[in-house]
Amino acid sequence: MRRREFLAAASATATLAACGAKAVPSLPPGTLSGANEALGHRLRQHDFPAPTETRRTSVAIVGGGIGGLSAAWKLARAGCDDFLLLEMEHEAGGNSRTGQNAISAHPLGAHYLPLPPREARATRQLLAELGVLQGDADAARPSYDERYLCHAPQERLYTNGYWQEGLWPTLGVPPAERAQYVRFQDFVAELRQRRDSTGRRAFALPLALSSRDPKWLALDRINLRDWLLREGYTAPGLHWLADYACRDDYGTAAAQTSAWAGLHYFACRDGEGQVLTAPEGNAWLARGLARAATGRVQSNALVFRVEQGRQESICDVYLAAENRSIRVVCRELIWAAPLFLIPHVFAAPRPEWLASIKGAEYAPWVVANLTLAEAPQTRAGHPLAWDNVLHDSPALGYVVATHQQLRYAPGPTVITWYRALHEEAASRQRRLLMGRAAWAEEVLTDLSRPHPEIRQLITRLDIHRHAHAMIRPLPGRLWSGSRKPFETGNGGIQFAHADVSGLSLFEEANFRGVRAAERTLDRLGVSYASSL
Repeated sequence: MRRREFLAAASATATLAACGAKAVPSLPPGTLSGANEALGHRLRQHDFPAPTETRRTSVAIVGGGIGGLSAAWKLARAGCDDFLLLEMEHEAGGNSRTGQNAISAHPLGAHYLPLPPREARATRQLLAELGVLQGDADAARPSYDERYLCHAPQERLYTNGYWQEGLWPTLGVPPAERAQYVRFQDFVAELRQRRDSTGRRAFALPLALSSRDPKWLALDRINLRDWLLREGYTAPGLHWLADYACRDDYGTAAAQTSAWAGLHYFACRDGEGQVLTAPEGNAWLARGLARAATGRVQSNALVFRVEQGRQESICDVYLAAENRSIRVVCRELIWAAPLFLIPHVFAAPRPEWLASIKGAEYAPWVVANLTLAEAPQTRAGHPLAWDNVLHDSPALGYVVATHQQLRYAPGPTVITWYRALHEEAASRQRRLLMGRAAWAEEVLTDLSRPHPEIRQLITRLDIHRHAHAMIRPLPGRLWSGSRKPFETGNGGIQFAHADVSGLSLFEEANFRGVRAAERTLDRLGVSYASSL
């Protein structure tokens, strides 16, 4: 659905509802939620009360997403407990937070973690600490707790009125196009094994460990669609999968995604295809990290001014629940909030920071959780899977929250529908996030194609919006050098958000948080064993 069509549908829905027309089916009950926009937008006015209290801490962490939680986790592992994590929302977790109803926990954002490669040492250490990775965390193929490994069937694709196994479109695809699939898959398999003269992988995760071979870095200057065409890949199914992959991980289409980032999606892991998941999505990972920060998290806390001095940094913080401000004075500051906030918060942002942020785009997302009286039916093809993707849809399909039950239990379930608003400039797409009725109607219309009975099954529909869900890896954003000021930090300020990597992946946020914490520990003179 394009922007014009969406606005027309929204207008028609509102008009018909106002007239009492029977043509519009009633919508199920539910909520419209998202980030605390009213609080965040106050940064534009800066109408905050003056601080009335001063608190001191060795380390202040601004932002409680995965990057900030990872920084806190590493500080605590090193025995450094004099830190304070400041989070604007009512709880930490960022895009990995969860919802809960009488049927099941369900994700509000990130919902799985592919098995991390050996380079993602910090992520593997976390998984081992949580008891999910079992045995040697540095093993080539470690074992994982089967309760978190996605149960079969893992994924399926709805195309031409039929559900097929897997996400590569195969129904009615001629041999010549299938041959292109094989050629691309062979190329990706070779990329996974490719090492440069220093032993670095061509596409590593975290990306900071990737090869700096100019041949590979040059891919960042073109988009993935153009690269596919340049290499003779014309198969519609391959182009669809590349586009789906970019929308899924990056919130943007293949024609707007760096070819380096697009190939990184396929080549950065070891090709096992297995993922870790839970009914609540990635909230179990966020909670695991957050345990290290117990008692040192200040929620509903908006940092509205940062001033860096020679010996200390000052953070002025508005405590929304108390309608007052405090001043936090710290020796070291870890900025783990999105980078686009820096011009609105820092008293004297460095020119290279502003230059780096210029041109960055953030993808808006909509996540819908549908509570159903029973699982949707499969009329033709592969049975219900954990991940269910619709081929001819601007959305990404849905996952099933109750899929991880150890045995199948028929009855009520919750499915989570995802939509990255990728069609236009993010600033314009963000305007579509207002209002629940039009989004609820789009969700039900989209899912009615494979599941005509969806309106009879649904008992509740909750919409969650992410206005700035993830930074987009547009061509030229990853390897032009623009990220360097944030990678290196500045004196007593380190940067820990996934934005520093330019890819919004769990392993990247975890790496950036741990790296920022280790650099902070160095400056504090605290000894530690590196997790990187």
